[in-house]
Amino acid sequence: MSDRLYIFDTTLRDGEQVPGCQLNTVEKIQVAKALEQLGVDIIEAGFPISSPGDFNSVVEISKAVTWPTICALTRAVQKDIDCAAEALQYAKHKRIHTGIGTSDSHIKYKFNSTREEIIERAAAAVKYARNKVDEVEFYAEDAGRTENAFLAKVVDEVIKAGATIINIPDTTGYCMPWEYGEKIKYLMEHVDGLQAGRAILSTHCHNDLGMATANTISGVVNGARQVEVTINGIGERAGNTSLEEIAMIIKCHQATMPVTTNINTTKIWPSSRLVSSLMNMPVQPNKAVVGKNAFAHSSGIHQDGVLKNVQTYEIMDPKDVGIDENSIVLTARSGRAALKHRLSVLGVELEQEKLDKTYEAFLRLADKKKELNDDDLLMLAGSEKAENNHVQLESLQVTTGKGVTPIAAIRLKVANEIFEAAGIGNGPVDASIKALKQIIRRQMTLKEMTIQAISKGSDDLCKVHIQVEHDNHIYYGFGSDTDIVTASVEAYIDCINKFKH
Repeated sequence: MSDRLYIFDTTLRDGEQVPGCQLNTVEKIQVAKALEQLGVDIIEAGFPISSPGDFNSVVEISKAVTWPTICALTRAVQKDIDCAAEALQYAKHKRIHTGIGTSDSHIKYKFNSTREEIIERAAAAVKYARNKVDEVEFYAEDAGRTENAFLAKVVDEVIKAGATIINIPDTTGYCMPWEYGEKIKYLMEHVDGLQAGRAILSTHCHNDLGMATANTISGVVNGARQVEVTINGIGERAGNTSLEEIAMIIKCHQATMPVTTNINTTKIWPSSRLVSSLMNMPVQPNKAVVGKNAFAHSSGIHQDGVLKNVQTYEIMDPKDVGIDENSIVLTARSGRAALKHRLSVLGVELEQEKLDKTYEAFLRLADKKKELNDDDLLMLAGSEKAENNHVQLESLQVTTGKGVTPIAAIRLKVANEIFEAAGIGNGPVDASIKALKQIIRRQMTLKEMTIQAISKGSDDLCKVHIQVEHDNHIYYGFGSDTDIVTASVEAYIDCINKFKH
């Protein structure tokens, strides 16, 4: 009989550390509710001491979800732990996740300390946290590069101090799969508390060398019974282990894997789309499980095989991850009820006033496009965020073409005053930005720009992501429209609205 593998989702903590992907509290609650429906066991809701926003998010998420454990991150510092305990006061099931670096590199250069002092600090933090909550998880930061014998001593002491979950992070994504698996196996064989069942091991793998999922599976095979993951594999640098990959690996290999999960895999696709939309972070087309090409076949031989028997090239049924081709398209003839139902399926619950505004925007977009898909709907659900912005785009008119110098005329509302300007440039986007800069007279430089179509067709809704440098800071902006130039200007304005006015 397989053991239970606990799914610890850190999309709202580690995942949200991606530059430009920050969510407000309302959006975090949306994601948390989607994770609850997905079947996630533990939700790491934030790092309360880091900011008032993170503190408040942990508080509100604790109120909003019912059965998952809500976890708050801390350093091995008493004030962090006090803050986390306060933020978790409304959680039905609460956990404090505290820890410290254990590699020689962290001990010497980060803490200017010794191995003995690190063990003392680790045990003291766990003991202090255990006086605040019943469930304490300890993380040994940079465990991937920590010598195994010393790591075993740390794990042994924190279990004695009261930790019941021990996180073994490959913080830098450095480990090879067999090395990480051997590390987990070594701990299972050399720590009395693990052998006695007083605690379980958890994986937390980063993807710097593209091995996060492989390392996580290696850890599970060798005894880990919790995995720390994110939706779409988002996270700092190259990201974290993908929840969807772990869930589907276990489902596809259920005959040989030693574990089972509580994940409802049919909720994977809508959860992925929701996180991608709210965080304005595109999913790469060839991303395993949730990329839009994951179930596409362009090779003639592949197409022929799939037509004869789908199992020739597909090891997963698209419906197993929540893809239902017959239910993702709406048109201008669709009513409020259909829109509300489809958004609900995607994990978005709207109050009546917000639903009415979204429906009006839905009809306007439906006049431009014949069919609207899930990504379009998610865009619309978040479109009202711009209503109270300091700078708003009122209108944009562009003249361009072969042999014609691009000219743009722009109309902006800035702090409820209307301003107009015109500009010329090397292309329609350049002309529009130059016109905008005549009104917004600040030194700002476009550093990066990415355009993404979210379905197929010339009437498609496109998403534009940009980075703008202003006052020695990088700001991330996002815009969407059926017109690429308008979407680009909206993204630029999104950056401007994040400047300190």
